[in-house]
Amino acid sequence: MTPDRAPVRILVCDDHAVVRAGLLALLDSAPDIEVVAEAGTGEEALALAAKLTPDVVLMDLQLGEGIDGVETTRRLTSASGTSPHVLVLTTYDTDADITRAVEAGATGYLLKAERPDELFAAIHAAAEGRPVLSAPVAGRVMANLRRPRPTLTDRERDILAQLARGIGNRDIARTLYISEATVKTHLRRIYGKLGVDTRAGAVAVAKEQRLLP
Repeated sequence: MTPDRAPVRILVCDDHAVVRAGLLALLDSAPDIEVVAEAGTGEEALALAAKLTPDVVLMDLQLGEGIDGVETTRRLTSASGTSPHVLVLTTYDTDADITRAVEAGATGYLLKAERPDELFAAIHAAAEGRPVLSAPVAGRVMANLRRPRPTLTDRERDILAQLARGIGNRDIARTLYISEATVKTHLRRIYGKLGVDTRAGAVAVAKEQRLLP
């Protein structure tokens, strides 16, 4: 640890105990980084962050039971007072995951395949509020920026708007006066155009590309 710089205080949130143990051992070897706590759930991370006020929360996206990493990130970054920076560390690199995490307020998005020195550098960057992305993630973001926006039909936009409101297939069918089978057909086409495979992913990408009002 250099004498002129305080260590970056880290909270590690991952639902796998073995992964947490590996991260703690790795981070313990890093200069200028201090792990102040570990959490196995989003709820636990929120409670510990409020109590310990870490500089950075190292956040997995999939947390098993309870709220997921994206919702935990949203609550951490929107909390009153001093909010920690959130650095996502995950194995997931889909467009929808990246979009949801960034929209929730994550400062950075790293993949677990990163080298230790890259992780350490990303932690310091996040502590200073500087955005940081894994090279594969940055590549996906750039590719998406260059990609033409998908063209949706008026009906597909109607169905997307219903998805954004959290409405199920049966109620969408009733609202739009079409069959559930037709709704499912439109959803498959929407997923294909947006490059996602879930309802949440479709809504996230649609918002990011301003396809929703």
